[in-house]
Amino acid sequence: MASSSIVFPLLASVIFGLVFFAAPSSSSITCSDVIKDLRPCINYLRGGSGAAPPPSPCCAGASNLATSATTTADKQTACACLKNAAKNINLNPDLAKALPSKCGISLSFQISPTVDCSK
Repeated sequence: MASSSIVFPLLASVIFGLVFFAAPSSSSITCSDVIKDLRPCINYLRGGSGAAPPPSPCCAGASNLATSATTTADKQTACACLKNAAKNINLNPDLAKALPSKCGISLSFQISPTVDCSK
């Protein structure tokens, strides 16, 4: 079972993109918040076939994080937490790339494991 400090790699760019256009401010999101919201996605992204939709708690968590990360600092914090935790997770990159559309979330960029969290 994944520890609370583990999430998945490509979702960093997903979450960063979900809330990309907010104004800068200090971060009110913590890594614990990010992990709590996205933990329901881990099993799907590690072993899902892509034929079935992500579990509803996964999409609810991704949507919650997207609406919670309202500032640039929040988005950068969430992105950095995910990239750091992703070092310990083996997931299906195709499922990670498809997660936003499967959850009904629009992104304005291509999901990439090399996303720059500072921008």
